[in-house]
Amino acid sequence: MPGFKTCIVIVGPTASGKTNLSLKLAEYYNTAIISADSRQCYKELNIGVAKPPDEDLQRIRHYFISTHSIHSEVNAGVFETYALNAAKEIFLERDIVVMAGGTGLYVKAFCDGIDSIPEVDEEIRTGIRKEYENKGMQWLAQMIEEHDPVFHQKGETQNPQRMLRALEVKLSSGKSILELHSSPKQNRDFDIIKIGIELPREEVYLNINNRVDGMMRSGLPDEAKRLYEYRHLNALQTVGYTEIFNYINGNFTLNKAVEEIKKNSRRYAKRQLTWFRRDENIKWFSPLNIAAVLDYINSKIKQRV
Repeated sequence: MPGFKTCIVIVGPTASGKTNLSLKLAEYYNTAIISADSRQCYKELNIGVAKPPDEDLQRIRHYFISTHSIHSEVNAGVFETYALNAAKEIFLERDIVVMAGGTGLYVKAFCDGIDSIPEVDEEIRTGIRKEYENKGMQWLAQMIEEHDPVFHQKGETQNPQRMLRALEVKLSSGKSILELHSSPKQNRDFDIIKIGIELPREEVYLNINNRVDGMMRSGLPDEAKRLYEYRHLNALQTVGYTEIFNYINGNFTLNKAVEEIKKNSRRYAKRQLTWFRRDENIKWFSPLNIAAVLDYINSKIKQRV
């Protein structure tokens, strides 16, 4: 093993094979995995967030999975602190750490750092949430366009959780959350090798459909019913749960909810790819070509020796 420290970061769209590749690399390098998924960190969410199987979690140490409550505020700043501490802990015994996940902002925070987001005025937050519950997505989109044109142009305007966060930060601080995230890159005291998972779009969509069907068979509606009273929390404003909540409310049939989950998951995958394609430091591979991935990683490590 090399004497310096390296983090292998695996990114890509949802249902592309990041988890499987991360497990293979962690096994090969005899190390642990840090999840960079903004939803798998919640203890109460299981089926709808596609956590790795229990046998894999027991076989290989994972960080940032089932570590927080849905009642906690988790954001990119929280993840940055957590992941850097986790990497430091792993580096005490290993020279290589594996990170895998599709939350682009979390990966950016870990690799490059972000500005400190100011504390949000609690009254502003409460007021925004109540208005959103009463007036819905159209009101939220209008508020974003009016108050935060930067986020309106460049942010995730199909994601109510991100939009609510952007609005409360803008109204509390006077600055767009995207401007606060555009701080100069920070140099980490370890190397970072970024691997992207590349699959044909049709294959990603097929994987999404199969994953959603599997979630339904595993009991996603029952899990959502147990969480229904917490549907107003940020952690539950996410694909897979909001659609089932609409079914519980009587707004959707179950078949309609399933189709909406698949459609919104496809949209999310497209946004993820758009985000990661902007990073020129990512080297893209088929998830099936493990040998090529290992050759690339090992060649990068040898260049440092």
